[in-house]
Amino acid sequence: MTAHSTVAAFATQSGQLCVGGVPLDILAERVGMTPFFAYDRRLLTDRVADLRTALPPYVELSYAVKANPMPAVVHHLSGLVDGFDVASARELRTALNTTIPPAQVSFAGPGKTPAELRQAAAAGITVEIESATEARRLLEIGDVLGVRCRAAIRVNPAFEIKGSGMRMGGRSQQFGIDAEQVPALLTELSGADLDVVGFHVFAGSQNLNAEVLAESQRNTIDLVLFLAELMPTPLRYLNLGGGFGIPYFEKDTPLDLGAVGADLNELLESTIRMQWPAARVVIELGRYIVGECGVYVTRIIDRKESRGRTFLVVDGGLHHQLAASGNFGQAIRRNYPIALGNRMEDVATETASVVGKLCTPLDLLGDRVALPPAEVGDLVVVFQAGAYGFTASPTAFLSQPEAAEVLL
Repeated sequence: MTAHSTVAAFATQSGQLCVGGVPLDILAERVGMTPFFAYDRRLLTDRVADLRTALPPYVELSYAVKANPMPAVVHHLSGLVDGFDVASARELRTALNTTIPPAQVSFAGPGKTPAELRQAAAAGITVEIESATEARRLLEIGDVLGVRCRAAIRVNPAFEIKGSGMRMGGRSQQFGIDAEQVPALLTELSGADLDVVGFHVFAGSQNLNAEVLAESQRNTIDLVLFLAELMPTPLRYLNLGGGFGIPYFEKDTPLDLGAVGADLNELLESTIRMQWPAARVVIELGRYIVGECGVYVTRIIDRKESRGRTFLVVDGGLHHQLAASGNFGQAIRRNYPIALGNRMEDVATETASVVGKLCTPLDLLGDRVALPPAEVGDLVVVFQAGAYGFTASPTAFLSQPEAAEVLL
């Protein structure tokens, strides 16, 4: 699915974009306001099915709740995936309110508080420890609560993933424990009352190159094969992270998911599956599951001309959809796919910039976009809005109203 084919994945009816089968003008009335985020159940279900087809059948699929923690989305996915990864106590509560068993929930993040670790220990989930301090705290909490805590060590590898949107390995990091420090920690924990089940290795995100992902997974397995020999018990858990990217921009080439799955199957069959056949192997994905399944909808409230340039002012902006403004990791700003959702069949005959209502030039959702001649009241749709949208944005900025969220 390219960025353009993502637009085509949503049906149209009489010139209206449809989400979950509902035409956009009717959906706006149903929501009762703009702006809003709308997520499509069918597209979510289809994306998980595609992953199931491509990945080896013994690989478990975990959803990274941070990508989109809307409870309705998480509940829907609880019937499709094998587990959840959370990054806060609030996400943990959301995960525990679903049908996913606590034993299938993991908790990652470099700044878990003692209170969050107590909640995790009491729930019986897997804590992915990111420092020796966290490991010692978890031991103390287990003693106090009278439980044996389950933990995996998050490893900061010495290698990087080229072409990733965010590199989370291969250098000094706040994430995980440096690979060269892990043997000493395993020795320290060998006689402790802590159930160390395995490792989590995640070196980078948002990668569209199957060969690069395969190389990263090979490097990860080599590292784990070494570290697993130092464990006092057999390896029972290996979280390979994810890093699967989605195409945001016109020239992006979509990830070859079939190639990723085939390479991973060959790699695991010759290593982990031979030596530790009972180990849970997990691929953890967030953006890849939900990113292309959602849209951000905002209404044009003004149209103005300034020295030969047309501006369409909308009632939303970067305070809801920071990523589309280019202020969430883009080194060079590029437009997300954008359209007039109530005029999908009209021909694009003008160039206009879509801006939000905030008092900052950073509030730019679309820079010189080809659109049909737009009018006040038209509905602007920003695609690729299912992940890192609402909750990844500065929603309190300038005290503007929040956007709504719906799942259809």
